[in-house]
Amino acid sequence: MIQSSRKWVPQRTDRKSGPQPRVPYHGEVSYRAIIFDLGKVLVHFDFKRGYQALEGLCPHTAADIPRRLAGTGLVERFETGLVEPRDFVDQFTRILDLNVDYDRFCDIWSCIFTDTLIPEPIIEGLAARYRLLLLSNTNAIHFEMIRRNYPLLRHFHSLVLSYEVKAMKPDPAIYRAALDRAGCRPEECFYTDDIGEYVEGARRMGIDAVQFRGADALQQDLRTRGIAWDSDGEKERASQPG
Repeated sequence: MIQSSRKWVPQRTDRKSGPQPRVPYHGEVSYRAIIFDLGKVLVHFDFKRGYQALEGLCPHTAADIPRRLAGTGLVERFETGLVEPRDFVDQFTRILDLNVDYDRFCDIWSCIFTDTLIPEPIIEGLAARYRLLLLSNTNAIHFEMIRRNYPLLRHFHSLVLSYEVKAMKPDPAIYRAALDRAGCRPEECFYTDDIGEYVEGARRMGIDAVQFRGADALQQDLRTRGIAWDSDGEKERASQPG
C-alpha cells in the first residue's frame, strides 16, 4: 500500500514548545487526507534507552551523551538527509569514543522505540476511507527498524520522511511535501503531532492540526470533525443534520 508520491483520490462511501491550546473546530469540511506524526504519536520512544545502552561502550555517562552531541548538529544533519548512515555512525562513534561496529550501533540506536500508541483498527479504518500519510522527522537507521517491526505502517499510502525530502519540521518545505502527496487542499487535511511547535507549523500552512494527547483524545478530535474510521462513525456522521 505504501507509495512514494502518486496522488490519490479517496473512495468515499457516501467520506520545542509546550502544550498548545485546543483549537475549536468550526464549520463543515470534507476531509480527504489524514496525516500522522510517527514518534510519540504512532510509536512511543525514549532516547534515554539508547543513551543507557551506549553508556557501557564509551567513557561517557548516559546523561553526558546528549550534551556531547548537542553542539555538533550531527543528528539534525542526519535527519535532514545530509549525512549517510555509515558516515553518521563513524562520526558518532568518534565524538563519543565509542567502541562498537555498525550493525551493533544500529541495534542500540533503534532500541528507543517501544509500544504503539494508537490501536491498529483505527489506522486501518482511516486508510480505507481517506488518503493516509506519515509525516516524520526521522533518519534512515531508525526508519528501517520501524518499517521491519511495526506492521501498522503497511496501512499508509505515502511516507513523508525528513531524511528523504531534505527538510525537518517545522520547515514549511516538509509540510508542502506532505500536501503534494496528499493531493488535496490544506484545509482538507487533518494532522496530529505531539510537539506543539510542529502543530503550529502545520496550521500556518492552512492544515487543520491538533496536538496529540493520546488515543482517546484523538478519537474525540476525529469525531468532532466527522472523520469516521468504522461503520459506527459513519452512521453517526450520516445522522447529523447538514
